[in-house]
Amino acid sequence: MDDRTIREVLEEAQVIAVVGLSPNPARPSHRVAAYLKEQGYRIIPVRPNVKEVLGERAYPSLEEIPPEIRVDVVDVFRRPEEVLPIAEAAVALGAKVLWLQEGVVNPQAAEKAQSAGLKVIMDRCMLKEHRRLMAHEG
Repeated sequence: MDDRTIREVLEEAQVIAVVGLSPNPARPSHRVAAYLKEQGYRIIPVRPNVKEVLGERAYPSLEEIPPEIRVDVVDVFRRPEEVLPIAEAAVALGAKVLWLQEGVVNPQAAEKAQSAGLKVIMDRCMLKEHRRLMAHEG
């Protein structure tokens, strides 16, 4: 994915569902989501058996996010072999972007999302990309 497209995603997104968001501040998913929230994005935690993360209500799955919440980006912190059903749920949710964090590579899931019209950013950290492409604007 080229820098221009990644910048557009970061500029246009408002609501980010973070799949695998840990309530533990030491975990990368928590640090990334906290940073994104500080940058003004609305974070929707998606993690089973957790009620709240970063002061936001958590949902057990993407399917359980209420339809009135319009998710722009599904940011995934899960093992690559777990991503295909997440990509399918992101399509069903009407998300515009499937973002797979560093180390998360699943070409089949990417193809599924792209063929449904989603932009796919794979094996990139949303925090690092935001700092790299947007820091001068903040």
